Amino acid sequence: MGSDARATASDCKLGGACGTAGGARADVEMVVHISADRSNATVMSIPRDLRSSWNGCHAAHHPSMGPQSSQMINSALEGGPGCSVVAVHELTGIPIDHFMMVDFSGVVTMSRAVGGVPICVDHDIYDPYSHLKLKEGPHVLEGQAALEFVRTRHGFGDSSDSRGRTAAQHIFLSSLLNQLKTKGTLSSPTRMWAIANAATQSLTVDSSLNSPTKLVGLAGDLNKVPANRVTFATMQTHDLKVNGVWQTLVTNPGANNMFKSIANDQSLTAAASPASPSIAPAATAVATSAIAVQVQNGTIVRGRANTIAQELLRRGFSERTAAVNGTPATATSLAYPAGHIRQAKAVAEALGLPVSVLKQQSGTGIVLVIGTDWPSGTSFPGSKTAPAPVDTQATLDGANVKLGNDNATCAQVSTFKTAIGLDASGKPTSSDRPTSSTTPTRAYALSPEVKDSAP
Repeated sequence: MGSDARATASDCKLGGACGTAGGARADVEMVVHISADRSNATVMSIPRDLRSSWNGCHAAHHPSMGPQSSQMINSALEGGPGCSVVAVHELTGIPIDHFMMVDFSGVVTMSRAVGGVPICVDHDIYDPYSHLKLKEGPHVLEGQAALEFVRTRHGFGDSSDSRGRTAAQHIFLSSLLNQLKTKGTLSSPTRMWAIANAATQSLTVDSSLNSPTKLVGLAGDLNKVPANRVTFATMQTHDLKVNGVWQTLVTNPGANNMFKSIANDQSLTAAASPASPSIAPAATAVATSAIAVQVQNGTIVRGRANTIAQELLRRGFSERTAAVNGTPATATSLAYPAGHIRQAKAVAEALGLPVSVLKQQSGTGIVLVIGTDWPSGTSFPGSKTAPAPVDTQATLDGANVKLGNDNATCAQVSTFKTAIGLDASGKPTSSDRPTSSTTPTRAYALSPEVKDSAP
């Protein structure tokens, strides 16, 4: 997470608007997954303006919001990084084991600790709002210049501040990864110890990562992943006008496929492996689209029922399938009304449930209770049903993919009039967020008196 908080004097100086920014926002959120066998990794960015609902942390930190209120996901950080973890988990269904959070001064410190990060831009660029000013071509960014690059919202891409900035951040991070790998930094205990020491002063982390030793261990895991097996992607969204206001929402099925691939430890850098042999279907096939399931959470794992309900929806079960809270249960069970044994077996087959969990009831619908014997995953423990391989092409469609070994891509400077802070003549405006009236490249030409961020 990247926090926009101005909690210290150095952050105020770097970020501006000290005392006016309000509560902290997670202006950058990325889910980083390193596969269990360390053969691949996925870095998925979540747009900061995504509308989402989360149940955790509302009562303590958002008293004016109901449990199902929709907010921009970056506002969850008002309740601390733990609330952001809850929000991301409830959105994606991905178990989040650790978190790292960095503020403005942390970016400055860490970029210096690694010796700078090589990047390039495809045209001259000046963004008066972030102060990034670079000549077309390659540069090595560290300190404040690195912060200006990753913060720039009005200089890159297709004039969409979220997508353009995210693409630039992926370029920055992939270059950083290659820098650390090619120089042997990740495999050098001495070098990594120095960086880890700097990180402990610059990052806010969970208790499992709160020492240089633990951070060096994490770096060792990352070093095992080949750069060409690291996928940088942005979850797919679409914009929709709701009550006259544009909102950014999740796009299905692409985003859900991406969530699924990460949760099931499936690589996105190669074609999906052949599916495991399927369990024999019920004697008489039934249309899963007509089967609605009420999924009840009998565990203490937040969002557990929603994870299973989303899996059933992904497998084509009725849109009336829903997740609800349930009473505590030690054993998973699947109850069905008389005459619906075939429908119940179809549910069991999809989730790898043994026949022993099925039971007939007097109700009218199929009810799946998730017990403490099934705390994670979407296939019942011990079943022969492996997670269905994701369609890699469909999952990555529209996700602005970049591989970790791609060192040739330059950040694309916006060709739109997105430069905030200058009028058409190149003169600074007094308004904090004036109407954009020139392109970043034109702004560079109009501002010879402004020093470049890096040579």
